[in-house]
Amino acid sequence: MYKVFEELSLMGIVPVIALDRPEDAEPLAKALLDGGIRCAEVTFRTAAAEESIRIISEKFPEMIVGAGTVLTTEQVDRAVAAGAKFIIAPGLNPKTVSYCVGKNIPVMPGTANPSDVEAALELGLDAVKFFPAEAAGGLPMIKAMSAPYVNMRFMPTGGIGPDNFLDYLRFKKIVACGGSWMVRKDLVTSGNFAEITRLSKDAVQKMLGFELRHIGINCENEAEANAAADKLRDVFGFEKKPGSSSVFAGTAVEAMNAPGRGTHGHIAIATNFVERAVYYLERQGVEFDKSTERRKASGELEFVYLKDEIGGFAYHLVQK
Repeated sequence: MYKVFEELSLMGIVPVIALDRPEDAEPLAKALLDGGIRCAEVTFRTAAAEESIRIISEKFPEMIVGAGTVLTTEQVDRAVAAGAKFIIAPGLNPKTVSYCVGKNIPVMPGTANPSDVEAALELGLDAVKFFPAEAAGGLPMIKAMSAPYVNMRFMPTGGIGPDNFLDYLRFKKIVACGGSWMVRKDLVTSGNFAEITRLSKDAVQKMLGFELRHIGINCENEAEANAAADKLRDVFGFEKKPGSSSVFAGTAVEAMNAPGRGTHGHIAIATNFVERAVYYLERQGVEFDKSTERRKASGELEFVYLKDEIGGFAYHLVQK
């Protein structure tokens, strides 16, 4: 998969933007960045698309901006010249796709059935847009299609919104979800960029889904850990569950058999996607101790500690 699509996969959400006025491009891009989203697909459905891509690329080089609804090789050239880092099409035009592949331009054509997917495979692609997602069968259709095409991944767009995008992202064959709910046209037209920032923040927080999993208590030895777990069981009714290096009291408290990370202990934060959480938090300046990473057999990151303590506690992320 093209490197830029690998990064979009870490982002998880790709706003799909149709701009009628180039002057809206800069404040809109800033609103997305302020909301934690640093990518956008600007559709070539409007005359303002090319200039909007140029403005975003020049003003915000940290933002990954691509061109959507690209139908011809001429539009490909215009989009790339303006600064587009990737090309998205609603359908699969072999001529346009071959042109992009030949010039090593990341391209993701639209597909809606197995024949489209096979055509994409023939052209050397391993990631495609699934469009119009909900109208074409939604997540069940993607799951059914992905079974025989084990190396193909999909970016659903069309009918994706705050109520269903997380369901799509939980399926491992999804690159990211394209959607416009956080960049609605009425918000852009009215200049309500603060609301776009709010909706973007909400989308990111819903995707990551941070929640407290448990608190770890540093005990001096195994006997002290067992005594703590016994007390919590007696007082709160938490079930005692001995482990190899600690004793759990229910699911809320972990008593360590020996002093562990953190001055006072550690706090586990569960998230829907550890890999994506690390990506977003690192861009906020959060550092991680990569030596603590734990991965599944598939290579998926499922556990890692933050480098610094907060309030005397070490923190680690854990996969829900």
